[in-house]
Amino acid sequence: MAANNTPAGIDKEQAFGMAETEMEYRVELFNRLTQTCFNKCVDKRYKESELNMGENTCIDRCVSKYWQVNGMIGQMLSAGGRPPM
Repeated sequence: MAANNTPAGIDKEQAFGMAETEMEYRVELFNRLTQTCFNKCVDKRYKESELNMGENTCIDRCVSKYWQVNGMIGQMLSAGGRPPM
């Protein structure tokens, strides 16, 4: 018999809706991250078909900082806390 993986008090339709909302959030987050780091790091005049070393480094740092800040904000929101001053 298959185990029921939905939390108590939530039916399958609600769980599906929550999963759909989470997926939309993740897609939006990825799109914002991509756009932000691309605009910051990639030269607007494409000179080469591949990213150069500086662009690669910038994108790596940008993505790392984006995820770090996103994680910090998520932790503060889930804890109901305020940002440190």
